[in-house]
Amino acid sequence: MTLTEHLPSDAAAPPPTDVATPTLGTRLRRGRFWIIAAVFAIVITLLLMFATRGASIDATLLSPGNQTPNGGRALAQVLRQQGVTVTETTTLDTTLDAVGDAASTVLLFDSDGLLDAAQLARLEDSEARIVVVTPRATALRELFPAVSFAGSSASSDVLPAECGDDTATRAGGVTGGWTLYTSSDDDDESCFNAASGGSGLVSSQRGDLVLLGSADALTNDVIDREGNAALALGLLGAREQLVWYLPSLADVPVTGPPSLDELTPSWVAGVTGTVVITALLAMLWRGRRFGPLVIENLPVAVRASETMEGRARLYQRSANRARALDALRIGTVSRLALATGLSRQASVIEVADTAAGLTGLDPRHVRAVLLDAYPSSDAELVTLSDHLLDLEAAVARATDLTGRNHP
Repeated sequence: MTLTEHLPSDAAAPPPTDVATPTLGTRLRRGRFWIIAAVFAIVITLLLMFATRGASIDATLLSPGNQTPNGGRALAQVLRQQGVTVTETTTLDTTLDAVGDAASTVLLFDSDGLLDAAQLARLEDSEARIVVVTPRATALRELFPAVSFAGSSASSDVLPAECGDDTATRAGGVTGGWTLYTSSDDDDESCFNAASGGSGLVSSQRGDLVLLGSADALTNDVIDREGNAALALGLLGAREQLVWYLPSLADVPVTGPPSLDELTPSWVAGVTGTVVITALLAMLWRGRRFGPLVIENLPVAVRASETMEGRARLYQRSANRARALDALRIGTVSRLALATGLSRQASVIEVADTAAGLTGLDPRHVRAVLLDAYPSSDAELVTLSDHLLDLEAAVARATDLTGRNHP
């Protein structure tokens, strides 16, 4: 006998289920969350791009690419128009490579004092003319040992040349706030003297080292005032090539143990990338879906007795006698409550006492059967199950006799 023989004739052959291919609208509705998430991510990305679009603008003080008031783009553009090759560098090695053997001028502006004495000595040994703008104490001591600080001038003060240098004489006077210096070497030329003492420009006798006391005078905002432009063009445009050197952190010597990147072998990055790509492809391969689930009516009717037997086997395999006895007791108590006329909310004690009163059995025995007794073996479980059947049969007989005596 097959499973379908237990079913009615009209259920033996269920109708076929039609499975339709999802339409575009259905797919869009199912993927609505991911579409919204993707749109949201794109919008956030665009907003961040617009919000940070100015982050790449060069804002370095006195940089030849800086268009802000404190940049040096205006001076660099004019020098290029006059045929001077302007090369921007940020490390000492690239600066020395750029100088080479050509007739060059190096504009050194080390505002943070990153270069040490050895690096400054390497730069001084080059064949280039070096214009040092507002040097720190280390650079002043290394490149101009006879020069010392002598205060500063106000930004509105105009400093006259008052020296024999041709470039300073053509400029006439400069302004913009200057750091002043004094030199104990009689061979040094001092120009742009302040009334309080000190000079804004000091150059060596050979002219290969020039100390310029103002970075503001070279900026876009101040270059066109007084003779600032004439002085800058005369100092920086006298040779065919100008190396605009702004030292960076790359010039700072690295100390301490090697970094993790230096210790990592070169092949690790390639292997890691290959493993990650392989894992992603494996996830896509094994995580694919075969389409939506299709619900079909199963042509099988499972009897209650089979379900009961299946649960009994599970209890037997796990040796869970207490759980099996509880299931039997729950069913017996429910039927006894119905047979004795008690409500569904009646407790087990009330059902046991009522059953004992109807059958004349010992209440303690009835309570033990329905509540207190616990089997320690399968044989005791069978015995308690028989007691439950006997108790239920006794209550049935008692209620039947009561019904006959009270028609």
